[in-house]
Amino acid sequence: MERSKVTLFSTLLLFGLISFGLNHFHVADGSGHAVTLIQKYSYYYDILLTIGINIILAVGLNLVNGYTGQFSLGHAGFMAAGAYASSWLTLSYGYSLGGGAFATTFAFVIALLLGGVAAAFSGLLVGVPSLRLKGDYLAIVTLGFNEIIKGVIQNCDALGAQRGLGGMAPSTNFFWTYAFGAVTVYVVLSLVNSTYGRGFLAVRDDEIAAEAMGINTTKYKVLAFVLGAFFAGIAGGIYAHFKQFIHPEGFNFMKSVDVVVMVILGGMGSTAGVCVAAALLTILPEVLRYVSHIEALPEWLRHIAENRMILYSLLLIVLMLTRPQGLFGAVNLKRKKA
Repeated sequence: MERSKVTLFSTLLLFGLISFGLNHFHVADGSGHAVTLIQKYSYYYDILLTIGINIILAVGLNLVNGYTGQFSLGHAGFMAAGAYASSWLTLSYGYSLGGGAFATTFAFVIALLLGGVAAAFSGLLVGVPSLRLKGDYLAIVTLGFNEIIKGVIQNCDALGAQRGLGGMAPSTNFFWTYAFGAVTVYVVLSLVNSTYGRGFLAVRDDEIAAEAMGINTTKYKVLAFVLGAFFAGIAGGIYAHFKQFIHPEGFNFMKSVDVVVMVILGGMGSTAGVCVAAALLTILPEVLRYVSHIEALPEWLRHIAENRMILYSLLLIVLMLTRPQGLFGAVNLKRKKA
């Protein structure tokens, strides 16, 4: 455990140094003016932060779907709860502590944590009555809850309703995105590898046997749901303060499916695999977009790449047929057998 804490601290320090370099190292742009690395490579920086946000979402959902063996389709709803709660807090009270860099950063972090708490509370509301359900029934309930959250936001004028909510300060940067990503990975791995956390794996492997051994399976499922929702809320707050504008349609059913695909592709119960899958599935659509604009390529190939979402789906189908256990699923199985 001490080694993992040292690794976490070293990782946070590394992310801090990278973030400092991105913000303060200057290079020349096309006109010869000195700009920061972020300003020159803003497109790649956008992708980089999106990868970090997706890692937080996927690792949090992996605790529910992978380690506990449940099936949730409402993760985007928890992301929306965190995004709107943190945005409302910073818009309403963001400058009450002052306008300095330290004050605004402190307000941003507090808003993120409170947004995570709001999402966790939402997870508790849906978790307690519904997690006695299993399989398809649980998936349907969580999907319905996702639509309920979206419907509430669409009819709440204080949250922008159908107009969307904008004007948030651009507080999200590389450090905060990947620092929360590292903390999410650390918490999930520390939890499932602890003596207490073995209850999650017991629920996944054989829920009836776990109940026979005296394990409160409902408690473990609700806890996994609440923690997963908390991290989704954090990711939502980071996303909102990065894009500076959010709309209810950005947290629809397809967003939940995207995160579920990351978990399945990476390997259910494999944190490393989920992180890799989150990065791959964020980059792949952009690579296909780039290929579709390369004029040197044959026209038929560019037309295929233009329909990148179809090709993207076909690639996922092929991968699921060839490696149904996910990218890193077999690694976990070998480790368990050893």
